[in-house]
Amino acid sequence: MIILIDEFKVPSQDSFKLLGFLDVNSVPCSRESVLYGSVGSLVVGLGHFLATSRVRRSCDFAVGGFICTMLGYWFYCRYNLAQHRIRQRMLKEGMRNKILFEGSSLDPERKQTGNEGSDS
Repeated sequence: MIILIDEFKVPSQDSFKLLGFLDVNSVPCSRESVLYGSVGSLVVGLGHFLATSRVRRSCDFAVGGFICTMLGYWFYCRYNLAQHRIRQRMLKEGMRNKILFEGSSLDPERKQTGNEGSDS
């Protein structure tokens, strides 16, 4: 008698979606911007409350602080990510060119010898 055992499947780790559409785990910089936004919200809201003792107005400031901090860090992080990708692409292309031209007459690091190197 042969008994077939179903494969044990590990449940996939469901990603956390903020507001139902922003996948925090897969979108670059989203997790950090939400975390910094929440800290900014806490600081701005609590600071305004301690300064004025107005609860409703402090909550409004906290929401504004969340939005400003989150968007500010989002743009900062995405800009740095784009710069990093550009530098990475340039480095990859440079390494490919180094491998391609190494030892040939087009190699910029190759020292010219013989008659090619003298001007007289």
